[in-house]
Amino acid sequence: MPTAPDPARRHRLTEDLLGWAEGVRADLPWRATRDPWAVLVSELMLQQTQVVRVVPRYLRFLASFPTVSDCADASVGEVVRAWEGLGYNRRAVNLHRAAREIVRLHGGVVPDHLDALLALPGIGPYTARAVLCFAFERDHGVVDTNAARFLARAVAGHRLTPRSAQDLADEVVPMGRGWAWNQAVLDLAAEARVKRAPRCGECPIASSCAWVRAGAEPPDPADGSAGTTRSQSVFAGSDRQGRGRLVQALRTGPVEVARVADVTGWPEEPERARRVADALVGDGLAEYVDGQLSLPGRIP
Repeated sequence: MPTAPDPARRHRLTEDLLGWAEGVRADLPWRATRDPWAVLVSELMLQQTQVVRVVPRYLRFLASFPTVSDCADASVGEVVRAWEGLGYNRRAVNLHRAAREIVRLHGGVVPDHLDALLALPGIGPYTARAVLCFAFERDHGVVDTNAARFLARAVAGHRLTPRSAQDLADEVVPMGRGWAWNQAVLDLAAEARVKRAPRCGECPIASSCAWVRAGAEPPDPADGSAGTTRSQSVFAGSDRQGRGRLVQALRTGPVEVARVADVTGWPEEPERARRVADALVGDGLAEYVDGQLSLPGRIP
């Protein structure tokens, strides 16, 4: 079964996608910069968080930490406070750790090599390639779950493993147009090629889509491709909810250890609350000081 499109369909797919994107591309602040630090911040913020929530927080964060060194010199607690409203607070800790490593190893300059980016704390294959593509305009394929659906449906027409999805993504990036191509892929994935019931009739690349050209018969090639079927666990009543409540309280000041169960919302489950607090400490999001739980201070 062929994976990469033949040259004629590849050209048609490229022109259809980039032509559509040129007229609808959203005016987002991280698209107006090639500053690798700003791009890195945006990519970590956008993980599992809606764009509309990210925009104002991204602008405020960069106003407080405009450079890698500004973030590295701050305390973990200051970075976590600036992360308020974005959730998944461990990303803030990872960003701080990455900033410190960039200062230590790269003189405060975000590296422009894949291996160096992957070696930074909290930076995975997607984020590393996104920085290379969106900051340095390298022709890497950027693959998140939405892009993986695009690749499986439009490009390959069949299911893809994570490795084959990445290989295919790299192969089909038009030379010298990596920034525009990957932005277009992500925009289209959000616009028309949704997880369930893709709106093929409204899709601007339907005529060059491998799955549509084959009749769009089930099974959907996106199902099971490159980990796209993974789902988030229920939030209400979860440990994640308790963690979020506790971190939010810590943003305003230390919490007495004796009050941790009340703050997490589990007054009848003190052992569970303490376990969550211990996990925050283990993740670098909090520390115990004199019978209190607080956000971490500056790292020596």
